[in-house]
Amino acid sequence: MSHLNSYLTAAGGVVAGVAAVAALLVWQRRIIRHQHRTLTARDRDRAHWYHLATHSDTTDLPNRRALLTHLEATFSLGEPLGLVLVDLDRFKLVNDIHGHEAGNDLLHEVGRRLATLGPPVALAVHLSGDEFALVVHGDHTDAATAAQAAHGRISASPYGVANQQITLTASVGYATAAPGMLPRDLLHAADQAMYLAKRTRGGAHPHDPIHDPPPGIVTRYRDLR
Repeated sequence: MSHLNSYLTAAGGVVAGVAAVAALLVWQRRIIRHQHRTLTARDRDRAHWYHLATHSDTTDLPNRRALLTHLEATFSLGEPLGLVLVDLDRFKLVNDIHGHEAGNDLLHEVGRRLATLGPPVALAVHLSGDEFALVVHGDHTDAATAAQAAHGRISASPYGVANQQITLTASVGYATAAPGMLPRDLLHAADQAMYLAKRTRGGAHPHDPIHDPPPGIVTRYRDLR
């Protein structure tokens, strides 16, 4: 009988030990799941705040900060690079007549059209207000192609906004990176070309480093508004 009691006691100890280990494993799994959920939530928060910092809240396109980051990275690779700047013509009238909410809807639709251009456009950006930019991975011909495509896409068909059909046109300037340029130089060159396109109403206008005035001579168009 004593042997039986000893056996039962030992067996009970084993069962208790197994139960304790099982409980510990369950607790550990709960901790791991909790930690995973916490990390996942943190990752989601980080991704959310990063998206807000690098994207326009009007169009959800990458913003100026994202553009500069992209340009700096591409410049460091030494690859052919072009930049297209787009300024919507008479956009202020849309806000004045239909209101800012309708204006934001229109900007969102313009951004959607530009974002679907495809290669050689590598990135469509909403800079601010009614200005957009396209980063082109390619040479002068590629930049010219992208600029013409953007100009045509924007005015291809009316926009349904505020129960109205609104027709838009845009002034487009483009430039390509040259040896010794920095990202800000490329931005300034494309901005000069866009200003000349706006002034001459000539559609898509290239930056001409030979005949165009040097940086600083032509006031940037955005500074005149």
